[in-house]
Amino acid sequence: MLLSLVQFRDAAGARGVAAFTDGDGAPRRVTGATTTLALAEAAIAAGHGLAAAVEQAGLGEPVDLAAVTLLAPIDHADEAHLLLTGTGLTHLGSAEGRDKMHRSAAENPAPTDSMKMFLLGVEGGKPSQAGQGVQPEWFYKGDGSQLVDPGEALRSPAFALDAGEEPEIAGIYLIGEDGNPVRLGFALANEFSDHVTERGNYLWLAHSKLRNASLGAELLVGELPADVRGTSRIVRDGATVWEKPFLSGEANMSHSVDNLEHHHFKYDLFRRPGDVHVHFFGTATLSFAEGFATQEGDVFEIEAAPFRLPVRNPIAVDAPAPVSVKVL
Repeated sequence: MLLSLVQFRDAAGARGVAAFTDGDGAPRRVTGATTTLALAEAAIAAGHGLAAAVEQAGLGEPVDLAAVTLLAPIDHADEAHLLLTGTGLTHLGSAEGRDKMHRSAAENPAPTDSMKMFLLGVEGGKPSQAGQGVQPEWFYKGDGSQLVDPGEALRSPAFALDAGEEPEIAGIYLIGEDGNPVRLGFALANEFSDHVTERGNYLWLAHSKLRNASLGAELLVGELPADVRGTSRIVRDGATVWEKPFLSGEANMSHSVDNLEHHHFKYDLFRRPGDVHVHFFGTATLSFAEGFATQEGDVFEIEAAPFRLPVRNPIAVDAPAPVSVKVL
């Protein structure tokens, strides 16, 4: 059974969880469920999966998604206990744009660190034994305060040099009381980044990633298909001004999902019971790599089967916020 979960807030302000099951019908409310996190915690405590938890709870009335407010498919009441992280150079072809970004072939024909990292993944990113593969590039994006809900603006800081999309898949995890990570499922994602800052100096990658991120409203429960094909586009004033297909899933990746998970969760600080992790798996498709410059008000649209709902967010730019460090 193909199962997806959607979090929402109804007209009365009450939270709920709806489930898409096989077929094209409307999602139905999961009886008694108010958050995906609570449903997952109950499933872990009962010793079964999310699908079994939904079946046990039962499905109620259909939910009209146009009449409710869609929320991110996972959140946490304490935003400090939701971590946004990710990996780059994980997809076949992903090094090409990054390599162009970081060098001029006429000036330096030698492989960049980006290309070297990518080739390491091609050679050793899909090990036959868990934990034996090469480690990927890794980055931190922030806590739950950086995760925006479907339809809300991705906010670019006033000091940012670029506001660029990254269409990809994210894994969603909950750390159990025993300290072991539990994968709840996958979400379609836009890992929003500042590629001009990154291009200026590769050591500024960490700065370029400290931005908002968005997820589609859907949590896909179970395994991710090996071949995920979708479309990433940018809409300006109602017209599509840039569009390109994107690929994901392990058939199109230089690392296995297991390998990416191992090298994230091998650190014990990422295995704190009760924490939620949203881990972005990387992309090979960027409008920036093709010379396209986004602007405030542009809308990113990302869609891919088997996800039924797209990721759609406009760009907003924050006003300058001077920071003054006080000395006590």
